[in-house]
Amino acid sequence: METRKETHHFRTEVQQLLNLIIHSLYSHKEIFLRELISNASDAIDKLRFKSQLEPGLLENDPEFRIRITADPAARTIEVSDNGIGMTYDEVIENIGTIARSGTAGFLEAVKESKGLVKPELIGQFGVGFYSAFMAAERVTLITRAAGSSLATQWESTGDGSYSIEETVKESRGTTVILNLRKPEEDEQDFTNEWVLRDIVKRHSDFVSYPIVMETERREPIPEKEQIVDSDGQPIKERTVKRDETLNSMKAIWTRGKDEVSDEEYTEFYKHISHDWSEPLTRLHMHLEGTTEYDALLFIPAHAPFDFFRPGSKHGIHLYCKRVFIMDDCQELLPEYLGFIQGVVDAPDLNLNVSREILQHDPLMRNIRKNLIKRILDLLSGMEQEQYDTFYKEFGQILKIGIQSDTENRDRISKLLRFRTTKSGEKLISLKEYVDHMRVDQDGIYYITGDNAASLVNSPHLERLREKDIEVLLMTEPIDEWMAQSLREYEGKTLKSAEKGDLALVEIDSATKDSFAALFTFVKEQLQDKIRDVRPSTHLKDSVACLSGDTYQMSGYMEKMLKAYGQPVQEAKRVLELNIEHPVLQKLRSLFAKDKDDSVLKDYSRLLLDM
Repeated sequence: METRKETHHFRTEVQQLLNLIIHSLYSHKEIFLRELISNASDAIDKLRFKSQLEPGLLENDPEFRIRITADPAARTIEVSDNGIGMTYDEVIENIGTIARSGTAGFLEAVKESKGLVKPELIGQFGVGFYSAFMAAERVTLITRAAGSSLATQWESTGDGSYSIEETVKESRGTTVILNLRKPEEDEQDFTNEWVLRDIVKRHSDFVSYPIVMETERREPIPEKEQIVDSDGQPIKERTVKRDETLNSMKAIWTRGKDEVSDEEYTEFYKHISHDWSEPLTRLHMHLEGTTEYDALLFIPAHAPFDFFRPGSKHGIHLYCKRVFIMDDCQELLPEYLGFIQGVVDAPDLNLNVSREILQHDPLMRNIRKNLIKRILDLLSGMEQEQYDTFYKEFGQILKIGIQSDTENRDRISKLLRFRTTKSGEKLISLKEYVDHMRVDQDGIYYITGDNAASLVNSPHLERLREKDIEVLLMTEPIDEWMAQSLREYEGKTLKSAEKGDLALVEIDSATKDSFAALFTFVKEQLQDKIRDVRPSTHLKDSVACLSGDTYQMSGYMEKMLKAYGQPVQEAKRVLELNIEHPVLQKLRSLFAKDKDDSVLKDYSRLLLDM
């Protein structure tokens, strides 16, 4: 029977990425071992769960393990597992394309950092497997999927192409073979047993499966077993080879807080998140009673590159009695807390569970409710500097909770921060805004738009500035929806500065009447473009502006929806005219002299353009 064998070329951007990985991270080469062990652990997790439903997949090998084999003479390292393995097509899909969408993001991040490749990018962009090329001149992957008789071999030197072919492998799982480069001066030798021990202990001690390595030791020989050498002298020692487990395999989330060091917490975070940088903070909890579970959750210091893309994964791993159930467990936390990384272990959960069942499981709903409460408490209790760091990265996603989580809306609103017309670059809370409010002020004013600089100078704010009223500057796309959902804060109504009647000035009826005929004329000239013409309560110095009714879609929202390709039926807006402005005074005089003067029509269109 003829076997499949193919050679493929990497895409141009993939080759660029490989060159960066190979040549730009010399001081962090050791992370390749952590990444390969993490991949092996994930593969075993998947098989361990799948075997609960299909025991036959385990064949005659039910003991899970990860094996490291080093050959100093040949300068090779092997990392193998007996996990789920991959089929031929899965190898092409998962290995040959290098995280697909992550490639472009990786290159863009490197560009932004002016060519300096930071180690956290390796995990952040899902290219951990390729970190092997930092240390290896050739990488070979041999894998056989559980339940399959065919194996696949993938090989590349990182020079622009890779080969893939069907092969034979006695057991299921995956073996990654690294042909190492010669170590540079003062560089670690990755074939050295003690170097490997140190790397595993520091980075992978908490992995739930034994990481084994064959070691050699000189041991004393008992007297009754001793033999003599050629000179007749007794041989008192012998070399013994045995498998040794390098990691403790302690599920870190099941231990007490006082039993886990900061270093262990950090390394565990790096293991589950593939983020090389330290987390911003953590939450470690154990709950007993009617609902029992362990949770170890982390807030990253930086948002992943694809965090705001549709379909990005949650970071919660669900376990039951240390048995992996699933990652990307969206049922445990809402979308607005999707930045959380960590583990939840619920011993009372049924292993044979689907996402549909999880959505309606009362235990899951209870855990979800408790986790949300504890996370919001954690955020509320942060020091100012730490919270500023968090909000810069995740404040935008947090605002989704205002619309989607009505139960916790008040608590989330206390976590929001905004620039204002008075705060400069500083972000302030709604509580701070309310504390600054004038005694006679009855609402919280806000305005939405592209950027703070243009909003500060908006003509809609002229009367508010005159009255020394602070205005929230909302410049993120989510702000429009968020403000419409929040409606009020501590009894103070949120009011758009560009919609409705601000009621900041009173216009006497006589003055209104004197402009009524002119306004009717202007409205007739522009009736296909506007809904009404009114004396402005927004303007003090400018002559005209467009405004909407209180519950009408703002111009900024219309602009956003169009940008996203959404069909938008443009609502006619109100043309507000400043009756104190000299231009309006002049127009009123012209209109009083000759209502049919053609220049009035031109002025009407000019007012709209302005």
